Amino acid sequence: MGREDRRADLVGELGLLAERLVVAVARLWHARRDRQVRQLKVDYTVVMPHPVSIRFRDVRVAEQLKVEAAARNASTSSLAEELIDEGLRIRRHPLVCFRDGPAGRRAHLMGGPDVWEVIDGLVGGDVPPDQRISRAVETFGLPRHLVEAALAYYAEFTDEINAQIRANRDAAEQAEIQWRRQHDLLAR
Repeated sequence: MGREDRRADLVGELGLLAERLVVAVARLWHARRDRQVRQLKVDYTVVMPHPVSIRFRDVRVAEQLKVEAAARNASTSSLAEELIDEGLRIRRHPLVCFRDGPAGRRAHLMGGPDVWEVIDGLVGGDVPPDQRISRAVETFGLPRHLVEAALAYYAEFTDEINAQIRANRDAAEQAEIQWRRQHDLLAR
């Protein structure tokens, strides 16, 4: 076999390899695109389980919503949902409002502490149940009607408040562990 024949064979083999490579790349590209399309479909379903169209009479409200959403790096839909949910909760519990904090948005009593703080001091413990509201009034220095408002909110949104109580306890435990480590290092 001469040089020309070997060269022709190599070119033929390279051609076959190039064809295989093109086919493999095309398959990968299509598989990736199909995965992205499937993912988009899943995301779309998750993000919009109950689509609702809202029309604002006052264009300024829509503009404020867009500006606030941009400032929070959120979609207008997610911010509108959050505000509507909070507004409906405030209508049912007028002494409760919402504020931002390191742990996210949370319910708090008008002019008072977070609802979870009151509930954490109100529920459980060694105080007899019929004395717990009076004890919370005394401990927190709140009027009775605010303690009762926190309890009413807790009755409707128990899981939410319990999760905030757990998160606070977990954070306190982690802070104590960190403090003990530091203390132990200083004691050496």
